[in-house]
Amino acid sequence: GYFYSRWRKCIWSSHDLSDIVFIDNYIFNKDVFIQFNSTVGKYVGYTEHGVYNAQLYNNNTGILQSERAQVDICKQNADLYQQTITDKS
Repeated sequence: GYFYSRWRKCIWSSHDLSDIVFIDNYIFNKDVFIQFNSTVGKYVGYTEHGVYNAQLYNNNTGILQSERAQVDICKQNADLYQQTITDKS
C-alpha cells in the first residue's frame, strides 16, 4: 500500500514568539516530497513530483498568501499555549 500524510507544524523557542516558524510538509511513503517553510516563504520540492508541484504552488499567489498567513495563526495559538503553560505559578 501507499502512505500519504501532511504535517503542519508551528515551531518556536522564545517567550515573545519572535522566532516562530510555520512548516507544512507533504509526505508520501515516509518521505517529504514538498514543503512550505515560512522562513523561506515559498514551497520547496524534494522529488521530481515535489519540484513540479512546488512550481505550481509558488506561481499561485492565493496559495502562497494563505500559507504565509498561517504564521499569524501560529502566533495566536502559541500565545495561548504560552499563557496556559508557562505563565502559571
